[in-house]
Amino acid sequence: MTVDSDYMTRSDTIRIHTAEDFEGMRRAGKIASQCLDMLIPYVVPGVKTSYLDDLARQFIFDHGALPACVFYRGYQYTVCISPNHVVCHGMPSDKTLKEGDIVNIDVTAIVDGWHGDTSRMYEVGQVNQKARRLVDVTYESMRLGLEQIKPGNTFGDIAHAIQKYAESQRCSVVRDFCGHGLGQVFHDNPNVLHFGRAGTGPVLQEGMFFTVEPMINLGRPEVKVLNDGWTAVTRDKSLTAQCEHSIGVTKDGLELFTASDLFRPLPVL
Repeated sequence: MTVDSDYMTRSDTIRIHTAEDFEGMRRAGKIASQCLDMLIPYVVPGVKTSYLDDLARQFIFDHGALPACVFYRGYQYTVCISPNHVVCHGMPSDKTLKEGDIVNIDVTAIVDGWHGDTSRMYEVGQVNQKARRLVDVTYESMRLGLEQIKPGNTFGDIAHAIQKYAESQRCSVVRDFCGHGLGQVFHDNPNVLHFGRAGTGPVLQEGMFFTVEPMINLGRPEVKVLNDGWTAVTRDKSLTAQCEHSIGVTKDGLELFTASDLFRPLPVL
């Protein structure tokens, strides 16, 4: 099935959404986060990443949703699966995960036209201390970025909090990819950077919907895209980690549409 995720066009401005729109995003975000919860027991040594993709697609269909990524700009899979030095957009295949891998799985579900977009890290078996520390740094960077989300702050405040912490832990922030607005459009205005100066960029307003999805490297921030046109890897082959939430700005903070009791981080409100 071809899913046209951009049946509405990207806006020139940042859309402001209604209370009814929040409800639509809650439904979509819940299916997306539950899909990643479902995959937890299957992310084990020896599993084919294509099998994880099959599970995710069936889960989404079984729950009355559509997989946003299927044939989106030519992409053929339900999820992106990005292990170790793959920064993002890794394609499922017959390759298997190995003991000690860390892997990001990214899914977007469409429910009644609304997009729930989220990703998280999985540890495959027993991972070493270096890999676990990177995942911890990534989640803490994300948490600190989320703490900045409230009306009156800026997108630069989110970016600065993420960058400051990641670099204080001798890690780097990927510059080539960013978060994005979403709602009834998969990738909408604005671009949400994960590095920058506090107090810069658009001011946050109640009703804005967007993702925050920092990609943190153990080595340098530079990436390259492989010949398949999708898979992005660290140029120095260092480990990388990512997490992502879909977010709505409320009158006094934020709502995590993709929150899960099984997925940190949750913001301190």
